[in-house]
Amino acid sequence: MYRRWLWPVVSVPGVVWLLVLFLIPFYAVIGVAFGGVDPILQTAMPTWNPLHWNSGWVLQVLSGLAPGGVYQAVFVRTVEYVAIALAGCILIGYPVAYYVARHASRIKSLVLILLVLPFWISYLMRMLAWVDLLSPDGYVNHILMLTHVITQPYGFLDGHSSTVVWGLVYGYIPYFILPLYASLDRIDRSWLEAARDLGASPFRTFWHVTLPLSRTGLLGGAVLIVLPMFGDYYTPNIVSGAPTTSMIGNQIDLYFHGGPQPTIGAALTITLSAFLVVLMAYYMWTIHRASRELRTL
Repeated sequence: MYRRWLWPVVSVPGVVWLLVLFLIPFYAVIGVAFGGVDPILQTAMPTWNPLHWNSGWVLQVLSGLAPGGVYQAVFVRTVEYVAIALAGCILIGYPVAYYVARHASRIKSLVLILLVLPFWISYLMRMLAWVDLLSPDGYVNHILMLTHVITQPYGFLDGHSSTVVWGLVYGYIPYFILPLYASLDRIDRSWLEAARDLGASPFRTFWHVTLPLSRTGLLGGAVLIVLPMFGDYYTPNIVSGAPTTSMIGNQIDLYFHGGPQPTIGAALTITLSAFLVVLMAYYMWTIHRASRELRTL
């Protein structure tokens, strides 16, 4: 019998390690966001003392996010892309996760291996493969022309929002399916049988039993893909590269690597992080409420 303090003590080094790897870099970003700029070299001058912080850059970013601001269009575009990509992941991923958890008894291991296979390949390589498929001489255009859907190659990579959204869905959907599958697989089948015994149809059983019980897995998978999607900049760069499809991550990357003011890039990062904290707080509140409801059953 283990003592109650054993596992908390064992977990301390890992928790400290993770906190250090997060807090120190994040504080460095805050120091840059609330710091200054070298007037000659135009490089960032971080301010580590909170008493000397300059909030001008953050206020400038907030004013740019307001209606009519310079960052409003790219922020709204990012929210739209992420929302549509999340909806696509749910529409595609939920049936797959449900099938694996409920009906793929004989081939479950094979399907799970296929779902894990994308993790073995670099995200960059998978996006480059997507570029090869959608190029004017790629397989997609070739098939569409053979079936007479189009008469000439279509420019999928010429700055289309739909291409960016499908790229996000393609890149992140494995991260959505696996936690959702784990949630669906843990649902006690006796609850489903009880609903059927009470006269519920298969649809009503799914709507009133399976879907509510899988809510935590659904939200967990959504958080797992939404958070990196908001900071994604390489997907639009690879599959589009047009300014009309750039996301907020592209703006941050521009200011850090291509622009003269990394302080604005850091301020954008802080603002985006504050927005994501709200989403994360809602997720944590939902998990807490769901666990409390389960304890009352």
